Amino acid sequence: MLSPSPLLPFLLSLFFLPHLSLSLNREGLSLLQAKHSLADPGNALSDWNPLDSTPCNWTGVTCGSTSLTVTSLDLSNFALAGPFPSALCRLPRLSFLSLAFNLLNDTVPSSSLLGCSSLAHLDLSQNSFVGPLPSSLPSILPDLVHLDLSANNFSGDIPPSFGQFPRLRILSLVANELTGPVPSFLSNLTSLRELNLSYNPFSPSPIPVSFANLTQLRILWLAGSNLVGPVPPDLGRLSSLVNLDLAYNSLSGPIPESIAGLSSAVQIELYANSLSGSLPRGFSNLTALRFFDASTNKLSGHLPGDIFLVPNLANLQLYENNLVGRIPQTISRCKNLADLRLFSNQLDGPLPSDFGSLPQSLGRCTSLTRVRLPNNRLSGEVSPAFWGLPHVWLLELTGNFFSGGISSVISGAANLSVLLISDNQFSGQIPEEIGALSNLYEFSAANNMLSGPLPMGLRYLTKLGELDLHNNSLSGELPHGIQSWKKLSQLNLAYNDISGGIPPELGDLPVLNYLDLSGNKLSGEIPMELQNLMLIEFNLSNNQLSGCLPPLLATQTYQNSFLGNPGLCGDLTGFCPSPRGVNPERRVFVWLLRSVFVLASLVLVTGAAWFYWRYRNLKKAALGMDNPQWKLTSFYKLGFSEEEILVSLDEDNVIGSGASGQVYKVVLGNGETVAVKKLWGTSKKNDVVQRFGDGFEAEVEILGKIRHKNIVKLWCCCTNNDSKLLVYEYMPNGSLGDQLHGAKGEFGAKVSDFGVAKAIVNGPKSMSVIAGSCGYIAPEYAYTLRVTEKSDIYSFGVVILELVTGRFPMDPELGERDLAQWACSTMEQKGVESVIDPRLSLCFKEEIRKVLDVGLLCTNFLPLNRPPMRTVVKLLLDVAPVNKLKPPSKDLNHSP
Repeated sequence: MLSPSPLLPFLLSLFFLPHLSLSLNREGLSLLQAKHSLADPGNALSDWNPLDSTPCNWTGVTCGSTSLTVTSLDLSNFALAGPFPSALCRLPRLSFLSLAFNLLNDTVPSSSLLGCSSLAHLDLSQNSFVGPLPSSLPSILPDLVHLDLSANNFSGDIPPSFGQFPRLRILSLVANELTGPVPSFLSNLTSLRELNLSYNPFSPSPIPVSFANLTQLRILWLAGSNLVGPVPPDLGRLSSLVNLDLAYNSLSGPIPESIAGLSSAVQIELYANSLSGSLPRGFSNLTALRFFDASTNKLSGHLPGDIFLVPNLANLQLYENNLVGRIPQTISRCKNLADLRLFSNQLDGPLPSDFGSLPQSLGRCTSLTRVRLPNNRLSGEVSPAFWGLPHVWLLELTGNFFSGGISSVISGAANLSVLLISDNQFSGQIPEEIGALSNLYEFSAANNMLSGPLPMGLRYLTKLGELDLHNNSLSGELPHGIQSWKKLSQLNLAYNDISGGIPPELGDLPVLNYLDLSGNKLSGEIPMELQNLMLIEFNLSNNQLSGCLPPLLATQTYQNSFLGNPGLCGDLTGFCPSPRGVNPERRVFVWLLRSVFVLASLVLVTGAAWFYWRYRNLKKAALGMDNPQWKLTSFYKLGFSEEEILVSLDEDNVIGSGASGQVYKVVLGNGETVAVKKLWGTSKKNDVVQRFGDGFEAEVEILGKIRHKNIVKLWCCCTNNDSKLLVYEYMPNGSLGDQLHGAKGEFGAKVSDFGVAKAIVNGPKSMSVIAGSCGYIAPEYAYTLRVTEKSDIYSFGVVILELVTGRFPMDPELGERDLAQWACSTMEQKGVESVIDPRLSLCFKEEIRKVLDVGLLCTNFLPLNRPPMRTVVKLLLDVAPVNKLKPPSKDLNHSP
């Protein structure tokens, strides 16, 4: 019997890879086999040429300096898809392998890593691998030093064999779906420098005391790991530890005194636990510490004086605890402190007369950039130096008992952007020097005892966006010359003693949407210019205004906005009727104005028609509409042509931009309005990489055939070599966000861009784009940079919380928390009524509570604990309202 030819394996490889050159070495053949097992939509591996003699110059490949042997392979962030390419383990000298930030999936069986025994660095993070962790890794990869399997979907317990890596220094398993207790056998990895197990749904378990034996450990991250019990005092033996993160757990008991033994610690994070007791002594021993966060716990007692003796401390966050007493005088020695957050405590101070006052030494801490002390019991006067901190951009003293005045030294706070001092006992005049704060955006000093006129210097605050001084004793007239307030969106001066007229310039502020001047002594007529504003809150009630209401404001919508002004006349119930008689001289003047207007209009229309004709012809040439390469694919019977679409793609018609393109509003000749999306990344003139695959038209054709009442109709698609346009039906009522917090009404929801992302092939750099709007992004996105079904459920939960609470996802009143965190903590502290929008009828309290619970369930911090969408729908359908009489609606606002 003939034995198999030794050339058979090579001939087989040629059978599967017919274009290989006979000169390519064995390692090149293995790499090509790995490539053919993967999908490479971005052609990142296009230079892997089978005609080369070696792969040493291929993308991602590094060979030894003295040989042509592959030693390193970095294929990270290439959008590669498919299972783990086991052919890579045929590279005998491979010591570095990174497949991070790809779309690899399926399980990673131990057998697929056989032959990779030389690996010292293995990084499979940011993929979609599933199943259990490969238990044979320690025996297969005995030389492994760096193992990163983070941000995948590995599940099950961490296998005991993971405590047997002989040389492992870095182990990262963050953001998976690992269960079971946090294993103590990992303490056998005595060479370990970094251990990251954060954000896994482990079963409730304590921090293993044996972790204190990892004396070379520099980074220990156990955040969001379902830890319970106390912080082990033995952790204080980790003298090499630089970064300790135990946040988002259920740890209890005191912070151990031994924490002072972490002499190398730069960052310590203990926030969002249930730690209690006093802060430990010995902070002065933490000479390297720069960041300490123990906020949102149950800590009590006084601030230890030595906490401000840490020489490099830059960020101290102890908010939302039960700390008492006054801020120690030692704060004057905080040379590097930039961010101080002590709000929502019970800081006050002992007797006698300086009870609870801010120490003057705090004003000497000139490194401060952010100071938050709201919702304490601090009192006394604020020292002048504190008002003038040169680097501070946020100063928040809201909700205390401070007295005295605002010092003129405030002009020295050149970087101040947000000044929040409401709900105190400040008195005296607002100094003119406040006009020197050129960066001031928000100034809130409501509910104080401020008096005197508004300083004229306010006119010079060109960046001012919000001004709230209601419920003080301010007098004088409203300042004129406020045209510079181009960014002002909210102005609230209600319940003061302001007199005089309303400046007409208010009507010229382009973004002003909140205006409350009620409860003053304003007189004269309401300026017609106020009709120019798009107001969601408008209140001029309880003044001394007279004359006729501006016609556009004399509607039922704004009726309550004018109550308490007996001299006002208008066509509204409760107001004197408007005068009907017209002076003859005024009639002549009106006709003269009309004649001039008609003549000017004729000239304007004629000129506009000529310019439009010229522009239309130029637009045709610029867009190449006479180019036969334009292709129109219609999905409905159309009453327009592509020419009508193309001539309207002007910057003046842009109504928005999204992740996939720019949107134009196009009014057609037949009066119909459509929305046209021009997709990004399609212009060869800008040397932008083409992001459309060969199947784009096929995908769009499928989308065009979808018929569903809740999906925006795709009328047609216009394409050529350079551009791709999608023509949709136009939605006139804005976005979901507009309706959640805007005007009332009954609307039907429609999804736009349905399936467009699937039709666009993103390049590998797409990972650098933030996927989502601020406030709706799931917390795990910061670690995984991947959007999953659980991410969508989190975003949907935020929308539910918006509906129930009436708040924005990133409402400034929530402080450092997002809407989900605020709702959860506020319910625990104050009950469900404290989070429900007061405009909702409480006769449906039980149903509202059920919907709120669904929102909180969807926004659970751990993705694994969020229900699938099918379950969410069922939970919402189960909220069947009990038959109750709904009370008459009560409009709590003065405007819609």
